[in-house]
Order: sequence, then C-alpha cells, then structure tokens
Amino acid sequence: MKIKGRAWKFGDGVSTDDIAPGRYFYLRSQPKELAKHAFEDLRPDFAKNAKPGDIVVGGRNFGQGSSREHAPLIIKLNGVGAIIAKSVARIFFRNAINLGLPMIIVDTDRINDCDEIEIDLKEGIVEDLTKKFKLEAKPLPEAMLKILRDGGLVPHVKKHGSFTL
Repeated sequence: MKIKGRAWKFGDGVSTDDIAPGRYFYLRSQPKELAKHAFEDLRPDFAKNAKPGDIVVGGRNFGQGSSREHAPLIIKLNGVGAIIAKSVARIFFRNAINLGLPMIIVDTDRINDCDEIEIDLKEGIVEDLTKKFKLEAKPLPEAMLKILRDGGLVPHVKKHGSFTL
C-alpha cells in the first residue's frame, strides 16, 4: 500500500479543535460542510486547495485534545491520502485508522511544505521525493492494514460479517 502526494506541513500541538473548529460544531451532522473549515485557523487555504492524495505532516502531539471523530473525518473528506507526524494522540490515531485514513509516526523535521512524499504503509518507509531522502517508521500492524484496505472499520466489518482480522 503506497500513497503519494504533496505535503501540508503543520507544527507541534495541533489539536482536534485546530482541525475541526468548535464554532462549527453545529455542522457535525453535515461532515462535507464541516470539511470546508478544516484547519481554518491554521491554514485558511487548506480546504480550498487540498488535492486528492495530499499528505498532512504534523509535528509532536498531533490530534491532541478532545476525541472528536470529526477531526480525522474532515481531513479525509478533503482528499488527504495520509497523515504523518512525530507523535500523535492515541485516540486520534485510532479514529483515523477506523475511518480509513492512514497514519504513520515518523520524524517529520526534514519535510517541508509542498514536498512530494511517498509512503509505503506496509514497509513503514516515508520518502521525500523532493529532497531525495527516506525515513523509516514502524510499519502498521497487518490488522490495521486490513482495516485501511477495506476503507475503514465499518466497511471492514460489513465486508467480513464480523470483526475479523
């Protein structure tokens, strides 16, 4: 499983409120509308300019804060192919995987905004094609790869009739 796209670089401590601003809580039942406000306070151009396959690049403690499932969902609805970060809040990590949005933990310091990135989820390799270097990450467990291949946890359960990995 490989993903290739342009990097959207963010810093440390990006919270779920930075991703899905609380002032738009009334849109939670309309995720496509809520997605238009993704990262609005940090990168007002994100929702309008994100392209399918783009990669969100975070620093430390990405996805901290409340356990809003909407945060990874609206990132995915903007066409993002994966998220990579130096560290991530556990619940955000699981929400992303369960929604079918790949998440890799890797040192992102050398990656810049707009770099072309390729991620090999199975091998845990992140390659910066712009600067020609590779980073090694811990590969995702096979159970998570299966969930991602099926498009998320709900499609996985529907496909297999039960929670089988």
